[in-house]
Amino acid sequence: MPTMRCSVIVTCVALAALSLPLRAQELTLPLKKDSVRFAVIGDMGDGTKQQYALAGQMVAYHSKFPFDFVIMLGDNLIGRKNPADYQKKFELPYKPLLDAGVKFYATLGNHDVSNERFYKLFNMNGQQYYTYKKGNVRFFVLDSNYMNPQQLAWLEKELQNSGADWKICYFHHPLYSSGAYHGSSVELRLLLEPLFIKYGVQVVFAGHDHVYERVKPQHGIHYFTEGASGELRKGNLRKTDLTAAGYDQDRTFMLVEIAGDEFYFQTISRVGQTVDSGMIQRAAKTAASWPKVRPGQGGSPDRTVAKAVGVKLTGAPPAAR
Repeated sequence: MPTMRCSVIVTCVALAALSLPLRAQELTLPLKKDSVRFAVIGDMGDGTKQQYALAGQMVAYHSKFPFDFVIMLGDNLIGRKNPADYQKKFELPYKPLLDAGVKFYATLGNHDVSNERFYKLFNMNGQQYYTYKKGNVRFFVLDSNYMNPQQLAWLEKELQNSGADWKICYFHHPLYSSGAYHGSSVELRLLLEPLFIKYGVQVVFAGHDHVYERVKPQHGIHYFTEGASGELRKGNLRKTDLTAAGYDQDRTFMLVEIAGDEFYFQTISRVGQTVDSGMIQRAAKTAASWPKVRPGQGGSPDRTVAKAVGVKLTGAPPAAR
């Protein structure tokens, strides 16, 4: 088994009582000085009241956790893409965040069109794939719709030249997914994962399956699927050996804080429930390790989200795939 570069201490948070809409519940992130803070959304651009409600929760949490930017995992505009749709499906739901100076960095999904890369508020600057740096974190934004040799060569060069402490990649199609509708993009995994392993990528985000899932570390890499920030396939998350935690009952978004060698995350539903949270420690390991899992706090262990979708969290881990 390949050496794992990160160990993770994960808190599986119990499902607590519902709060009123737009009221942020307890924040699990530490708000450390000079940390990198961002939100994660995917498959959100449908213009429905559910998208607007989730955006309202993002605004509510922003008042407690002032994140500087949002990464968008594709399917940014689902359906029509007229000028009015850019307003209805992006500018209006996220207006309070845009007005506060929060930047959005998009990747393209299978329901997007190439011309979206010229839309100023997506910050793609006309590029199908691109990279940017925030503090000690380098982000690599890929176009998983067209993974051609030119993009792969660009990615390898950028990864090789990056001296950032954290290397995070994001794109639309998940390399690992327990979603019943799409599942893992195996062909894409064969192209990308060797580069991720070779150059020390620690975290990968994707969307496409309209659920939330945190996958057990694969070759030391932590994979998240956040494809339920507007669209949702309720009950579509299957029980598999991949799943560390997951949620498919409502729309969700993620908050992330990176402070030094620590990567904190919190996943929040449309009604303000925390459905997953934890911390990943960036540390060199001389032998393979497995994340320790603590039961949810604030409720009985059998009410954890992982239990809610039938995921067993105890016992020996499967081999990395």
